[in-house]
Amino acid sequence: MDTRLELTFLGHQTWLVQGGGHRVLIDPVLTEAFGLPGRAECRIWPPRAVDAGLMPRPDAVVLTHEHLDHFHLPSLDLLDRQVPVYTGPLLPAPVEEAIARLGFTVRRLDHTTPIELGDLRVTLYPAGARTLFWEDRVVQPCLRVGDGPAVFIAVDADPSDLYLQQIAEGAQPVPRMAVVSNNSQIVPPGMPASSVNLLPGVDGTRHKSGLSGLNQLLLDVLAPLDGVQDVTLCGNGFLPPGSPHGPFLYADHPKMAAAANGLQHLFPVHGPRPGERLTVPGSPAQKVTSDRVGWVRIDDDVEYEELLAHAAFLADPGTVQLFPLAEPPADQDQALADVRAALPRLGRELQATAAGVLACSIHEYLSGPLGPHRAVLRLKDGPGGELLQFAWDVTCADFVQVEATGREEAMAAYPFGAEMFFQDYLALLHGRLQVWDVAGGAMECWHIGRPLDSLVYAFFGIYGEHQRPDLAALSYATMAAGIPAPAGTR
Repeated sequence: MDTRLELTFLGHQTWLVQGGGHRVLIDPVLTEAFGLPGRAECRIWPPRAVDAGLMPRPDAVVLTHEHLDHFHLPSLDLLDRQVPVYTGPLLPAPVEEAIARLGFTVRRLDHTTPIELGDLRVTLYPAGARTLFWEDRVVQPCLRVGDGPAVFIAVDADPSDLYLQQIAEGAQPVPRMAVVSNNSQIVPPGMPASSVNLLPGVDGTRHKSGLSGLNQLLLDVLAPLDGVQDVTLCGNGFLPPGSPHGPFLYADHPKMAAAANGLQHLFPVHGPRPGERLTVPGSPAQKVTSDRVGWVRIDDDVEYEELLAHAAFLADPGTVQLFPLAEPPADQDQALADVRAALPRLGRELQATAAGVLACSIHEYLSGPLGPHRAVLRLKDGPGGELLQFAWDVTCADFVQVEATGREEAMAAYPFGAEMFFQDYLALLHGRLQVWDVAGGAMECWHIGRPLDSLVYAFFGIYGEHQRPDLAALSYATMAAGIPAPAGTR
């Protein structure tokens, strides 16, 4: 039996895996961009084109989770409707419903029921227990042909404790190859981002580097997988909307792999580019080899232009201003009413977040004793172009409008704060943007405490798909509206 596995990298975190004469397509993003239509779309990096007509037909699709860099309805629309879509038990219901409306059959599996395609077996393991809440619905595929070598894809989460337990008990072999997700998303110093703490002197993100990213991926993440022979990097494969710095720093995986291979000799590290196919041989004594497929083409001209822009920004970044992702509302009065109607719920749900708990536990801030106002939401370009400022009052678990001040005054008065555009918050409430879009490119925060105490992480918990499936369903309808009609069945 031929037990080798072939992994073709399609960009970001999309893989076509072939073994035993069968193929599995994982998290298909097959177009040049993903996300909700408009200014929130993210372009795949490096830029590439996938010829879906020439791509070998998959026998199954695996959807690891619902985030829009993995779940893309226009890409699914390019596939044969007879191909089943497999996912885990925790995928939000609106995702399954959106895929079913395209004409696919969705099959939910737990770790006890592998996908069996002839001799190719794919087991979907639950994310590790330490995984942060916005990724804890992820499933991590382990692929194996017969008794051949296994490939474990540690998608966007800590390695599965269950998988590690089965390895320790001898029920599963140590994988020959581990695929790890580089999600560092490090922006240049001075670049606005929701992960940057605006309080002076406490922005820990500025101290991140390529070495810290490699340390996390190759030592922290892989420490439990002692004995893995090969490691492959993926992730960070997109250009955020409106980012003048171009690709994320440390998103060049061939260079990162070369650096990793020069710094350690535990295992070879691979950093494929889109269209590269890695062949994992059936014999542990043989090396992993690579070649290229003809149905994925990198756009060298666009890549060159983006890299020039990247270098120019690093040489002279100037002053970067965020811009809104959504269009201004036509009916300003109704828009303001919708925002006001949403704030009581936000105020109540903020109580149970890390930011809310910490905010209620402190009693003094920069100017002395704190009153009941512990956090502030600043919405820019509100009706009439005005800045709207709402303070979170813990005595009534609600946001109350207060007089707008300058940012520095707000930072001195409130230990927690978030700024975003009025129309973006409105679009989030209407399902035309997701919280990840706003946080990724049009939101800034400040906070005391740990990074996870920031309001941005509170917003992840309050407005994420797991907590607000109603908003998720609206966003999927927005995405589906961009699919050419009639989609038909193929």
